[in-house]
Amino acid sequence: MPDGLLSRARAAFDTAPPVGDPAYDRYCRVLGEELVAHWPQIARANAADVTTARRLGMPPTLVERLRLTDAHRDRMVELTAMTRDELRQVRESEVPVSGAARHVHRVPRPLGVVLMVYEARPTVTVDGALLPVAVGNAVLLRGGKETAATNAALERAVHAALTRAGLPTGLVTVLDDPQRRLLRALLKRPDEVDVLIPRGSPALVEYCRTSAIPLIAGGGGVNHLYVHRSADLDLAVRATLDSKLPEPAGCTSVETLLLDRAVARDYLEALARGLAGRETELTLHTAPELDALVPTALKTEPLAAHDLGREFLDPVVAVVPVDDENAALDHVRRHGSGHTEGVIARDRHVVDAYRRRADAAMVVVNGSLRLHDGPTLGLGTEIAIATGRLHVRGPVTLGALVTHSYVTDGAGALRG
Repeated sequence: MPDGLLSRARAAFDTAPPVGDPAYDRYCRVLGEELVAHWPQIARANAADVTTARRLGMPPTLVERLRLTDAHRDRMVELTAMTRDELRQVRESEVPVSGAARHVHRVPRPLGVVLMVYEARPTVTVDGALLPVAVGNAVLLRGGKETAATNAALERAVHAALTRAGLPTGLVTVLDDPQRRLLRALLKRPDEVDVLIPRGSPALVEYCRTSAIPLIAGGGGVNHLYVHRSADLDLAVRATLDSKLPEPAGCTSVETLLLDRAVARDYLEALARGLAGRETELTLHTAPELDALVPTALKTEPLAAHDLGREFLDPVVAVVPVDDENAALDHVRRHGSGHTEGVIARDRHVVDAYRRRADAAMVVVNGSLRLHDGPTLGLGTEIAIATGRLHVRGPVTLGALVTHSYVTDGAGALRG
């Protein structure tokens, strides 16, 4: 079933120009223009997807993840400009050597045919059609069935940009695969798919791990924020709210608050003050021992065993009391997903313990977990945040979407 798709993608990859060719710069430029030109059709398709999702009873938070607005369009266009600026960083470089060869060059090469599997957010379709292709890869994009119409409209804009840039349209293929039959077949093709990038829930990532295709896992985040007894509680509250309320279903959202017992009452009172007057409601799933400490202004539910290690995807946070940083780190080790972990503390010994021992792609000290973002950190545009241990961990930027060859000028030298 996937043979035709794979052959088309491989042919496009084989005929595409090398990394650094001016065609990729043109593609970044004209893709922004085509997204603007196609926006009326994209917006209509997206409105249809959102209406269908509502009719099918999808939770409001997830419905919002499907929605595209003019602000999303503007961010997509900005992304194309940022990627264009960053292309110059992915270039050939000379490696200092002292051996027999006169010169050794490190040359960037595309990864190959990339299969990207993701859920809900249609903005990821643009991420996937832009970043891998800008450094010479071909991509197969398998989004969620909830955004099928939106993704099809986005594909038309992408193909128009590829044509204008002089690149093969086969470099980007959006898959129409509502029942996963095609995905199952593609996951069995390590002979034709070079890299697999799942971006979504832990269940989706684990499903993709069954494949023999090399994987860059950009999974969901079961993220924790530990508030130590030495913490600035005003900062702790602001970091908690910024780590959850702007994007409750985001992969850098805080899911569990690990609260030092010594400051539990004071923190919860400060949290109630921080939430006062806000339109967005936050629900706390609290352990029984905290019941007497929670101000009546806070909305709470009992903490259940399955709340530990859970992505709520809603404005909900589990609150777990702990004795100290060792107990907090032990909880993270048992329940964390290796995505983003945070600590709020003035005590340098506690901060140093977290920096050394928290096993995550990003450890945030005295700040919001949502700082874990390539552009925010100044690391560049990203297609995912990787939680694995090989090839790349953290923001998957342009430099992580290539591999490298070494080219040497032997000038007649022999090994002997």
